[in-house]
Amino acid sequence: MRDTSASPDDPTSLRSVNRALSALELVADAGELGVTELGRRLAVHKATASRLAATLADRGLLERDQQTDRYRLGFGLVRLAGAAMARLDIVSSARAAMDDLAERTHETVTIGVLSGDDVVSVDQVTGTRSIVSVSWVGKRTPLHTTSTGKVLLAFMDEEERDRRLAGPLEGATSRSVTSADALRTQLDEVRRRGYAQTLEELEVGLTAVAAPVRQGDGKVLAALSVSGPSFRLRPVDLPRVGQQTIEAADAISRRLGFVERRPR
Repeated sequence: MRDTSASPDDPTSLRSVNRALSALELVADAGELGVTELGRRLAVHKATASRLAATLADRGLLERDQQTDRYRLGFGLVRLAGAAMARLDIVSSARAAMDDLAERTHETVTIGVLSGDDVVSVDQVTGTRSIVSVSWVGKRTPLHTTSTGKVLLAFMDEEERDRRLAGPLEGATSRSVTSADALRTQLDEVRRRGYAQTLEELEVGLTAVAAPVRQGDGKVLAALSVSGPSFRLRPVDLPRVGQQTIEAADAISRRLGFVERRPR
């Protein structure tokens, strides 16, 4: 019988919840972890980490490899993720356009949304020429070093954008834009041109373009991106791929109820 006597506001309960969530994030990042390493990363005793992992495994959120005694994410998370994804109409609405864009460009197509101070990819389609070792789905990336992030920054409220650009901008590569003024100039260009681009600003050798996806009231809800190796997505290719991305993003926007009102 489960003990329900602890108040949800009890500091000990909140600390346990935070520790459990941290454990899931650590295992997700590592792929697999043993309890000794998990305890070290959580800064807790091995016995505490063992009890925590066992509890999460009981709920199906982790599963233990019987041979190695290491833990990996469990299929219980699939149920939770499925419930969350079912609420994201954008995922089902975007898939056909993403498939088509991946077929036209032969590169990886993702769709990302704003989550806190980062971009989170919520769906991905791999093109025929793409060599993808890991999925971008669920991964957080900085706004200012990604094409999806630049789109979301460019079309958000000016006050919110200024707040996000007020702090230091850390570079991921030597080509990352870390000057707020330089980034603002780029964002002006994104609004004028209709798409954003990054050339090796998140990862060396990775180039990407992205375009805005709008909901029914016209507000930018997400950003659709095409990414690939820099030797295939050359600067000369970006206007063409950018236009293809705009067309696909517009198709998704129409499925979400957005109707562009053109001046007479």
